[in-house]
Amino acid sequence: MTKIYYESDADPKSIEGQSVAIVGYGNQGRSWALNLRDSGIEVQVCVRADASREQASADGFTTGELADASRADIVCLLVPDDAIPKLPLERSEQGLTIIASGYSVGFDRFRPAGDIAMIAPRMLGPEVRLCYEEGVGFITALGVETDATGTALARTLAIAGAIGGLKQGAIEMSAKQEAVLDLAVEQVLSPALTHVSQSFVGAMMNEGIPLEAIITELVMSGEVERSYRILREIGFARQMGFHSPTSQYGQLSRRGRFDHLDFASKMAEITADISSGRFADEWDAESEAGYETLKRLTQEHAGPEIEAFEDDLRNRLGPRVARKS
Repeated sequence: MTKIYYESDADPKSIEGQSVAIVGYGNQGRSWALNLRDSGIEVQVCVRADASREQASADGFTTGELADASRADIVCLLVPDDAIPKLPLERSEQGLTIIASGYSVGFDRFRPAGDIAMIAPRMLGPEVRLCYEEGVGFITALGVETDATGTALARTLAIAGAIGGLKQGAIEMSAKQEAVLDLAVEQVLSPALTHVSQSFVGAMMNEGIPLEAIITELVMSGEVERSYRILREIGFARQMGFHSPTSQYGQLSRRGRFDHLDFASKMAEITADISSGRFADEWDAESEAGYETLKRLTQEHAGPEIEAFEDDLRNRLGPRVARKS
């Protein structure tokens, strides 16, 4: 059975007297630093001399250069995956290095000396802070990759508990498992859902239904978002009671109508590309080339024209309209 860790498994005393450095002060880094401080842990923020260092200083943290993190007993790396191997870090055999995404370690891009562990919140960076402030915490993926000192798990659990990552439970995973799952959501599930949504839009427009109404049904009304919240809170079976009998019958009786479509083999193919490390090699090449393909794809699929259309729609439907009235 999968191991799940809770707050009762963490002992804050396991990191008493140890120095903690946060590398990166973006969405995750700032939330981690603030949460750790509010849990009674003094941290140093080690970042480049840019706006992020200014923000950290304004927030009252001691700041330093990236290389200064090398001297800390515990270092939490909260920078993009492809930036981690390039960091000017020299870790000691007694140190603990914590990653917030399994990518760099799982695909052998980064292997520092000493203890290596992962604390990967299943939550966007700003929400890591909000969930802490609300006292509800969040679910986390957590694992020890290298235990050179015999204290890696205890120290990792102490840090995880201090940021709020044990309050709802932490699932034990390896860095490779977390990375494959995370990338598969982005590369396997997201494109599949996009294709399904686009096919649905086409089918509805063929029936003469206004595009605004279709987008409202899928996104703008917030119904899907709130339905997923209910699904998370009480589960699939219980949430069915909130749907009308017509809805329940329609959903359940039409199951299987798409089973002849071969999603599984394509999903397996893309997942194998991830697990084998081929995508990591591709991303390394893209990074070295200055992200040219990423820039082109962003322009094509999320460029100014699409942004303008979405802004216009939100000015005519949704919360912005309510605020005007």
